[in-house]
Amino acid sequence: METDVPNVRAYIEGWDAISEHRTGTSGDLATAEWLADTIRAAGAEPTLDVFPFRRRALRECAVQADGRRAEGVPLFDGGLTDEAGFTCPLTRLEGTGGGIAVTTFGPGGSSEALSAARRRAYRAIVAGSRAPDVVPGLALANAPQYGKPYGPPVLQVATQDGEWLDAAAEAGSSARFVAHATIEDTEACNVQTRIPGRDANAPPLVIMTPRSSWWTSTAERGGGIAAWLACIRQFAKEPGRSDVLFTANTGHELGHVGLAHYMAGHPKQARAWIHLGANFAAADCRLAGATLASGVRYQASPDLFDMGLETLAAFGIAPAEITPVDVRPGGEAQNVFDAGGSYISLLGKNPWFHHPDDRWPKTIDLEKIETICRAVLRIARDLADA
Repeated sequence: METDVPNVRAYIEGWDAISEHRTGTSGDLATAEWLADTIRAAGAEPTLDVFPFRRRALRECAVQADGRRAEGVPLFDGGLTDEAGFTCPLTRLEGTGGGIAVTTFGPGGSSEALSAARRRAYRAIVAGSRAPDVVPGLALANAPQYGKPYGPPVLQVATQDGEWLDAAAEAGSSARFVAHATIEDTEACNVQTRIPGRDANAPPLVIMTPRSSWWTSTAERGGGIAAWLACIRQFAKEPGRSDVLFTANTGHELGHVGLAHYMAGHPKQARAWIHLGANFAAADCRLAGATLASGVRYQASPDLFDMGLETLAAFGIAPAEITPVDVRPGGEAQNVFDAGGSYISLLGKNPWFHHPDDRWPKTIDLEKIETICRAVLRIARDLADA
């Protein structure tokens, strides 16, 4: 089997050319159309699997106190206000509730303090981003309970707004808070293709990657997209023994709604799943004389654990982190884990995770992602021919 990956750079540049990939937006639709065109160019026939989607369309979202104003983005699985919002005192988290609590959060998920605050009787919460030191800004948190939002409205604001808001809370200043959005009935879609194998009775292999995110998210999503497209190109030229089903799912940042839709419509008889997750295309970053390493995180079910590791090693890839087989994995692999499926999953770390500045070429290690793509091709071929 060929392991040439000449189009990886073009795939990543194509992804980066679309500036927004959030589910249900015009950028999300543009991404679907670009992927469909790229699949055709690779020799396969795409399908857009459209499903109903309820989108939060943001209106005014801001907090104002002591003559200063911070605009932000509400947590998409939290509450909302009306267009007028309200005014009440800012407060620290030490109390039992009331007022507008001020705290911080990280882009990888809500902090323990924020999670606890959402279950107290605060009227609202302002959460300052602990964006990586690479560059301050607003690195957003995902919304795993998008379909069942809970708690008070939580406004995420940028790193540089956290300090003055914390001081205002210490002083007990009053603030106007508004987190207004309208709920719109629209559509979203997964992008899929099926490449038939030589044996119609063999259980299929599924290769999946998320195709949505908060911002451009080139290092976060670009590696998975590039490896996914490279696999389509190779199997279109040389089919495997089994069918290979490819799905690029929207809704990653919103509770994996696209993958949930896909799994509901497909019988769970797959031979295995390959999950091409976040961040394994990210470059290391030098900051204040220290290196913030990206690395690769490896996850697999017990039956495929050794096989995947051995293949990565054959390409000189040593994962910086390995999820134990009895621990629920991260990313969309957890949906497969919950369903009892077999899987191999690749993730990574990204100094620009969930940040608007995650863009080509600054955040990408092209040589690394080309090597990972070659390893993924080998893993996919071995599983499809098993």
